[in-house]
Amino acid sequence: MRAVIQRVLEASCKVDGEITGQIGIGFMILLGIEEADTDEDLQWLAQKITGLRVFSDENGLMNKSLADIDGDILLISQFTLFAATKKGNRPSFLRAARPDKAVPIYEQMIKTLKMITGKEIATGLFGADMKVSLVNDGPVTIMIDTKNRE
Repeated sequence: MRAVIQRVLEASCKVDGEITGQIGIGFMILLGIEEADTDEDLQWLAQKITGLRVFSDENGLMNKSLADIDGDILLISQFTLFAATKKGNRPSFLRAARPDKAVPIYEQMIKTLKMITGKEIATGLFGADMKVSLVNDGPVTIMIDTKNRE
């Protein structure tokens, strides 16, 4: 599982001109799911995301977590995070999980993040042509791959 986490002042997702999810300050997360992902990957990543201390404290240091600032999450499915670009110019997405595997994992990530944060999780629409807007704060962008934990 791969996640690109962006600290944002605001973010939203539209599908066919309709807003599917919108947040103020918090994280806009692009989530890629691969065939090899397990519930252990999901639980580890959810804990890592919610524990990240990347929000500024009173001294301007990145010492506060999402909970400390009462931030929100916009979670967007993003199979292209598993693009293989070694050969040629057209990316291959063979490592990305097919929808029958990815959708339940994506839905479980929403439930897990909701349970940890105690807040609703804003989302895109799995598999849709989404238009995502955000104001990156910092900018702070962090990439996490659950297969590179050590």
